[in-house]
Amino acid sequence: MVSAVDALELVFLLVAHSAVAALMTRFFRVRLSTRWGGFLYAALLVPFALVMSTLFFSGVLPLGPDLGSAGAVVTVIVLLPTVAGITFDYFWMPSPDEVDLPDRWDRGDRPNRYENR
Repeated sequence: MVSAVDALELVFLLVAHSAVAALMTRFFRVRLSTRWGGFLYAALLVPFALVMSTLFFSGVLPLGPDLGSAGAVVTVIVLLPTVAGITFDYFWMPSPDEVDLPDRWDRGDRPNRYENR
């Protein structure tokens, strides 16, 4: 039976891996100018990064429950967060082309954090 600690560790791994997948997907979408380049890089490099993260979390730091088989680990800890992160970035976040950024950022435009004290 799964203990509460194992369940919390599994939730932590799922949330952390989903965040990594979403951030990596956003990075590839912003940096690459092709339409399918960001998706292809995300589909290839995000699972690799999540496998390395899984090896770190389960090997160096003994986190996560025993899921029983390698196939279950890959499905639950790698593929599910990859799909969730890519879906989050592509369907919930605005496209990088829709975000307006200033042409130039002057230091004078930056608010002083000590002004309102």
